[in-house]
Amino acid sequence: MTRRIVRAFPLQPAFYVGAEDGLRRDVLAVLHLPYTAWHLSFVVIGATLAPTLAVDRLAGTLLAFFLGTGIAAHALDEWNGRPLRTSIAGGWLIGTASAALAGSLALAVVGAAVISGWVVMWALLAIALVVGYATERPRWVHSDVGFALSWGAFPVVVGYWAQAERIGLACVLLALSMTCLSLAQRSLSTAARALRRNRNADERGDRADLLLASWEEPLRWLAATAVTLALGLLAARTGL
Repeated sequence: MTRRIVRAFPLQPAFYVGAEDGLRRDVLAVLHLPYTAWHLSFVVIGATLAPTLAVDRLAGTLLAFFLGTGIAAHALDEWNGRPLRTSIAGGWLIGTASAALAGSLALAVVGAAVISGWVVMWALLAIALVVGYATERPRWVHSDVGFALSWGAFPVVVGYWAQAERIGLACVLLALSMTCLSLAQRSLSTAARALRRNRNADERGDRADLLLASWEEPLRWLAATAVTLALGLLAARTGL
C-alpha cells in the first residue's frame, strides 16, 4: 500500500523559508540568503580574476550589491505579487528598497571620487536592472536570459571592472560561465517554485517531496559551491 502524506499546512514558498509566523521569518524570507550569498560570490570571483586586488574596492562593491540585490530587488519582488506570502506592509517594502538603492548610489558617488566617474554609470545600470527585474518592466529583464545576465554576468563584470577599470577577455569568458550557472539555477528554482506555490501541492504527498528534493538539493550544493569557490579564490589572492 502506498503511503500518502497529508500535510497540515501548505508548502512554504521556498526551501529557506521557515514555517513559523512573525517578522523574523518574513525578513529572512525576503533576504533570500542562499541566493544572495550565491550572487555576491560572483562579485568576489570577478574581482579575484583581475590583475590586482584592492580589498577596499571589493568591500565597497559587495556592500553596493548587497544593498541593491540582496535588499532592494528582493523587497520590490515581494511587494510585486507577494510570492513569499509575508505580512510586511507594502510601504515598508518600498521604503526599504528605496533606502537600499539610495545607499548603493551613495557608495557609487564615493567610488566615483576614488576610482572613476564610470562607477556612477554602473550603479545606474544596476538600479535599472533591479527595478526592471522586480517590476517585470520590460518583460525581458525577468526572463531566464535576463535573470542570468543581470544576476550572473553583471556581478562578475562589475567586480572585475572595479579592480581593473577595464573589461578583458578573461572577464567576458568568466561572465559567460556564471551566466550558464545562473541559467541552471533558474531552471531548477522555477520548477521548485511553481510546485511550492501551488495551493494544491500539499495534497501530492511523497511525489511532491521527491520532486522538490530533485530540484532543491542541487540548488543548495550549487550555492555552497559558488560561495566556497569565491572564498577560496579570495584566500589565494590575499595569501591566506
